[in-house]
Amino acid sequence: MDDAILELRDVTKIYPGVRAMDRVSLSFRRGEVHAIVGENGAGKSTLIKTLTGAIQPSSGAVVLDGVEHAHFTPGEAMRLGVGVIYQEFNLIPFLSVAQNIFYGREPMKGLFINAPEMNKRTGELCRRMDIDLNPRARVKDLGVAHQQIVEILKAVSQNARILIMDEPTAPLTHGEIESLFRIVRNLKESGVTVIYISHRLEEIFEICDRVTVMRDGQYVSTQNTADTDMPALIAAMVGRELGADYPKTPVAPGEVVLSVRGLTTDVVNGVSFDLRRGEILGLGGLVGAGRTETARAIFGADQLKSGEVLVRGSRVAIATPRDAIARGIGLITEDRKSQGLVLGMRVDENISYTVLDRHSTFGFLHPAELVRVCGELVEELRIKITSLGQKVNTLSGGNQQKVALAKWLARDCDIIIFDEPTRGIDVGAKREIYQLMQKLAEAGKGLIMISSEMPELIGMSDRIIVMCEGRVTGELTRNDFTQDRILTYASMRKQRSA
Repeated sequence: MDDAILELRDVTKIYPGVRAMDRVSLSFRRGEVHAIVGENGAGKSTLIKTLTGAIQPSSGAVVLDGVEHAHFTPGEAMRLGVGVIYQEFNLIPFLSVAQNIFYGREPMKGLFINAPEMNKRTGELCRRMDIDLNPRARVKDLGVAHQQIVEILKAVSQNARILIMDEPTAPLTHGEIESLFRIVRNLKESGVTVIYISHRLEEIFEICDRVTVMRDGQYVSTQNTADTDMPALIAAMVGRELGADYPKTPVAPGEVVLSVRGLTTDVVNGVSFDLRRGEILGLGGLVGAGRTETARAIFGADQLKSGEVLVRGSRVAIATPRDAIARGIGLITEDRKSQGLVLGMRVDENISYTVLDRHSTFGFLHPAELVRVCGELVEELRIKITSLGQKVNTLSGGNQQKVALAKWLARDCDIIIFDEPTRGIDVGAKREIYQLMQKLAEAGKGLIMISSEMPELIGMSDRIIVMCEGRVTGELTRNDFTQDRILTYASMRKQRSA
């Protein structure tokens, strides 16, 4: 292609027992926003690492500006104008915006860093990108959206001509997403090629010019976004029709399995609600509403100032997560990588550490029992692994989420809290998580689901509690679900006296 700035030609990457990319060929045009989509395990992460020099392909070549490279080193990729913004930012919290942008490349005045010049250049970058950001502000004092902007400015300051964005909107609010899209459009207008990776398919049609689908490490297709639609894209990604988006069917609610009364912490204030067996109770609200903090208080991860928790009608004292687990409460955290799993440990170790007390005698474990329990759960949840000994950090996001769920199923928890259960996983894995939630509800478990995705919240909940500024501001039954009503309650701030 005459206007191609970057190409992959028959690129293959083989790990022991795994073909992560299989003869992938595709090209990226100058000044386009090009989406890469696919289920977890499709090869997207391997593609990113190949383009940035983090890994060396087993065969094939990367072609940049018409020059063929067997592989890059990360330094070479950066010098050639390839930048990347990962989901986990690479910033130094206690340094300023300008210091982070020019770290290792600071303008000098004699033997000393020329701080005024560095701040001036940062200000010029901000004006060029139409961004309002104080160069002297410390990164630790910025919100997630502004930290992401710092990463973008850092790449632009290094003259990145190709910028890879990996799930850039995952932690952002709706308003912050709009600001990010404006910056992406500015980058495009300035001639930068943006490679955009996201599981949020609606964004692909809003911001991207073309979309490439990958599946099982192989290239499937590239199309103009104007020439396709979401059902066709999903079918190409998963290789099958998914049917209804949300497999939710009504379950007759049973006894009240959990009650919270006047729950108050440093963040939440007087939260009260009931959860019944067989029910999926949605917790809605905007970012910062206190939903995660409510879950953490129930689970004993945050200290209560006042209020009480009742399990099956009996008041219980929950001061630590150990107390919650003993009462049959499990929490699948929003950040599974740092809080929900031990990534460097094996699959069976992650699943079994909640039940070691049940499969040991006088401190000695019964390995055969643990292998049986873990094997049954892996089969039941259809977790894709090579063996129980596989490290969790080598699994796709969807399979990691299943492992996080498996440890609570091993414990046979009656109450399971899902905090953003499908964040960062693909459409196929999402549906499997929804099916598992429905199955748990049918088995009489009580489920609480925190979600920032409105269609998910409406599609999977039997009832929705809406929060704003740490308080419950509304409750909706399934017949009353509308986005407008949820957003109205989510914006219902406490009235303040003049």
